[in-house]
Amino acid sequence: MMSYHLFYHPDIQKEDLPNIPKNVKERIRRAIEQRLLIEPEKYGEPLKRGLKGYRKLRVGDYRVIYKVEKENIIILKIGHRKEVYSKIHLRVKRYS
Repeated sequence: MMSYHLFYHPDIQKEDLPNIPKNVKERIRRAIEQRLLIEPEKYGEPLKRGLKGYRKLRVGDYRVIYKVEKENIIILKIGHRKEVYSKIHLRVKRYS
């Protein structure tokens, strides 16, 4: 089993997390540690079209958008399913 290194987009701390209820943050943290860090390809679904190459992890109504590059998992956005996709494009542009 491969071990992965986790990287967060710098805006997650100041833009994404303050809008997420505390109990949901805890569920997301556990999902990242127990699922993504173990088997990111198994637990995350690949995204299509403009987000090809990225994956999403569902945690209730929230989504974790990430990319796997070799042994690195880069988390680009964490947000509510209603708005996460409209806001991810700004970060993807800056990141690619």
